[in-house]
Amino acid sequence: MARTNVATHRTKPQTPGLITLHVLRSERISPSFVRVTLGAGDIEQFVPLGADQWFRLGIPVTDEDSLTRLPNKLDTVAYLKYLTISKATRPILRNYTVRAYRPDGPDGPELDVDFVVHGSVDDPAAGPAATWAQTCEQGDPVALIDEGTMFALPDGRRRVLLVADETGLPATAGILASLPRDAVGHALIEVPTIQDAQAVDAPDDIEVTWLPRTDPHAVPGQAALAAAMQLPVSDEPTLTWVVGEQKLPSSLRRHLVKAGTDKADVIFCGYWKAG
Repeated sequence: MARTNVATHRTKPQTPGLITLHVLRSERISPSFVRVTLGAGDIEQFVPLGADQWFRLGIPVTDEDSLTRLPNKLDTVAYLKYLTISKATRPILRNYTVRAYRPDGPDGPELDVDFVVHGSVDDPAAGPAATWAQTCEQGDPVALIDEGTMFALPDGRRRVLLVADETGLPATAGILASLPRDAVGHALIEVPTIQDAQAVDAPDDIEVTWLPRTDPHAVPGQAALAAAMQLPVSDEPTLTWVVGEQKLPSSLRRHLVKAGTDKADVIFCGYWKAG
């Protein structure tokens, strides 16, 4: 992740260390998203926290045993040790968000993870995790290191502004589902196409706006940024949460602070950097 202030808002994970899960199924749910459902293995140890709960996902590149070389938690020292593993056997490690958790799946608890994909697995621009999501099979192992949540609505507050590009869609959906039902405000979600819009469980007074990109070559996040900057600044204290391509959170935070918003009321994180 790029520049962020989420450490001041973080809720620490409750899942104990590294756990191993297995693919239950994989489905292309829209032109730009593949949903992989995980379970079995150590799933009973996973503690769902709601909101934007995120984790490190480890994908083996050789055999399943390579996952055991991942650390129980990923601090600076552990990450440097991870980098010493030969690239030929080093598991892929990426950050993802819990899209949904069900304690009562047909064969036990289930955890959904949505992957943004562009084109086919043969596309040179396809990342290793997105390629895995499109080619994984039932029973394939993965490792998970829970990292807790970044979003936290202070007691007594109810107005929010949620802004994200497609990489932040799963987290935005999780936050909407976890908000108190009397919450008010806006959720602006930019997606590659309108077919990528998803059903979300939002409070009645949260206006959810889907922003499909009209230019396929545009940098993701700019449509969401423009829409957010057009919203009037409310007199009621508003907690803003903005994530995605790093220009989106950094630019919107600068705009809001200039307009009088307290810096502490803007939770921001650059998930990735274009180019």
